[in-house]
Amino acid sequence: MLWLQGLACGALATLATPTAVLAGLLLGPGLLALALDQTPGRPTARPILLLGLATTLQPVAELWQAGHRIGSALDLIADPRVLATAWLAQVGGWVLVELGPLLLALALEAGAQARMVRLRAIRARYEALWDIPPVDAPMAQDAPGESPSPG
Repeated sequence: MLWLQGLACGALATLATPTAVLAGLLLGPGLLALALDQTPGRPTARPILLLGLATTLQPVAELWQAGHRIGSALDLIADPRVLATAWLAQVGGWVLVELGPLLLALALEAGAQARMVRLRAIRARYEALWDIPPVDAPMAQDAPGESPSPG
């Protein structure tokens, strides 16, 4: 199956050289991530390439409208806005892939802490309402200075 992908890539480079040059340079960071990401499913490279492809569609459409010439492809690549947009989108995808799990863990931890504070306040209210000693206070049958007896 890999040879078939290589054949398709070679056919694209031969038959549509301006498109291959434009897409190859605009998708440079994504292709680099694809080459370096060796984990199954390529979880880092996939979002980077997805954002790169989204920003590459407009320049490719402009290339086709301009006559699909190599000069038009090089003009589009020379435009700093086109190259910067494509590369910054891919860098943003990489940042999201790297920081996303950390930010998600922080958000979940903050939610758990807030829930713990609410539950402790509810427990304290019930302890006061029902005249139950707090969980961390010694029981009444224990002598002062002794540790609480188990069970």
